[in-house]
Amino acid sequence: MNYKLTLQYDGTDFQGWQIQDGQRTVQGELTRALVLLEGRNVTVHGSGRTDSGVHAEGQVASVNLQRGLPPERLRAALNGNLPRDVRVLAAETAPDEFHARFSARGKTYLYRVILGPVMSPFWERYAHHEARALDLARMQTTARLFLGTHDWTAFSNIHTDAKTRVRTITELGVTVREEARAHAQMLEITASADGFLRYMVRSLVGTLLAVGRHEMDEELVRRAITHGDRSLAGATAQPRGLTLLRVRYD
Repeated sequence: MNYKLTLQYDGTDFQGWQIQDGQRTVQGELTRALVLLEGRNVTVHGSGRTDSGVHAEGQVASVNLQRGLPPERLRAALNGNLPRDVRVLAAETAPDEFHARFSARGKTYLYRVILGPVMSPFWERYAHHEARALDLARMQTTARLFLGTHDWTAFSNIHTDAKTRVRTITELGVTVREEARAHAQMLEITASADGFLRYMVRSLVGTLLAVGRHEMDEELVRRAITHGDRSLAGATAQPRGLTLLRVRYD
């Protein structure tokens, strides 16, 4: 039976999603828990690979099991065998052709930044800290340059197994709100696309932060997009501020 699993995890103490020998990963922990239930080796497919330190509020995985458990029992059994920093929020049966990665039609990421002189300990694991003043209007104007279909070579890892670096960004929002727990303002950068390359969101965020600090201008960003020159883009932002919010399916 094919199952669709919706997961949340705190990525701080994981070496990313993808299973690796000798490393603690989300896929590895989920596989271990499933093997305990299934009594045989299983293959878990994720909607995509989150990097070391990146979090998820709506990661999706799929797995085929010979043992047909009701979804509620499967969820309870998995959470009973998973560590506390990863949870299965929902389990549901899915058509045989459903695949967490290949059936996905889009993803949304959120990057959080605490603004101000002091970083709240409550957000230390989940947000980047920016003590310098940022020009929000300038960042919002520049963010519009990223909308649409482009080759994202300048904003991704030089090493990739992707067949193409062309992706379509449908949303890139830059907003600020009061964060009561931190006693500070929080900058939120929301990015939606039909897919993302490795380090792409963090590179976009790093570029926007550089624009906000008046270290880069729109013309330089345009050149980075047009020429695919990584040296023209901003530094890659820290992983701790990045969260996979949701994955879209038909």
